[in-house]
Amino acid sequence: MIPQKAKHITLQFFSLFSAIRAYNILVLVCAQYLAAIFIFSPTKSLTDVVFDIHLLFLVLASVFVIAGGYIINNFYDDTLDKINRPLKAGLDNYVKQATKLRLYFFLNFIGFCFGVLISSRAALFFAVYIFAIWFYSHKLKKYPFIGVISATVLTILPFFAVFVYYENFSEIIFVYAVYLFLVIMVRELIKDLQNMRGAIASDYSTLSLVYGERKTKQIVILVLLFTGIPITILFSYPALSYMRYYFYFAIIILVFVAFYLWKSKTIKHYRILHNTLKLLLFVGVLCLIFIDTSLLLDKVIDILN
Repeated sequence: MIPQKAKHITLQFFSLFSAIRAYNILVLVCAQYLAAIFIFSPTKSLTDVVFDIHLLFLVLASVFVIAGGYIINNFYDDTLDKINRPLKAGLDNYVKQATKLRLYFFLNFIGFCFGVLISSRAALFFAVYIFAIWFYSHKLKKYPFIGVISATVLTILPFFAVFVYYENFSEIIFVYAVYLFLVIMVRELIKDLQNMRGAIASDYSTLSLVYGERKTKQIVILVLLFTGIPITILFSYPALSYMRYYFYFAIIILVFVAFYLWKSKTIKHYRILHNTLKLLLFVGVLCLIFIDTSLLLDKVIDILN
């Protein structure tokens, strides 16, 4: 009985881990803290930023609300996921839908409470964000263009929450955010292509279904060309420092994505491109520490002292 119970608990844990997409949340936490340490508060010591209780509340609010968002998205996408990702859907559905809904409300409540602890404005932001995620999952994602744009905006908003918290409205951060927005949009468009079969079964009017694969690929390549604009602008900033090498790498990857996408025909091909862009975004998060190498040295000295 004990081994069977342990197996049941383990499967439930991994089911919830899969449903909330813990990897994506971990990347977000890294992005928020690295941005706070190396960009938004360059004059503060490492300990002052890491132990900033309001920043911690902001990160925790983001974590709980986004985890809840993934659960409600998983709830509405049950039919779609069974077709597009049967293995993942099987693991996700090990936990009952009723349990997921209860967890969804609990996670959002905790996230909102952390928002209240920060300020009334933060509480309002997370209340609106919770509603926006639900509205996207329930309605918006079924429509072309609107679904892709809203998914992109919802993905990047938590990064902007830290941006607003520190009231650091520097141009380089804004341009970098535009670059992130465009790359995330490309990822969403490719995911749209990847999920065509499930979208048909779920009666979604996605971009790839309305305009076809070829037209969608042309739109993706157009967006990829637009990513060259923020990258070119970023190269003009001396403060970019060694992070410019990340953007050299990004250009190579984005060119590869464009050529590989045009020849892609199967779900496997689209999945490779989707995971490639996820890796590119993750590397971009880690490379935030190289925006100002002198600042990185100061932070290391601060740790040693």
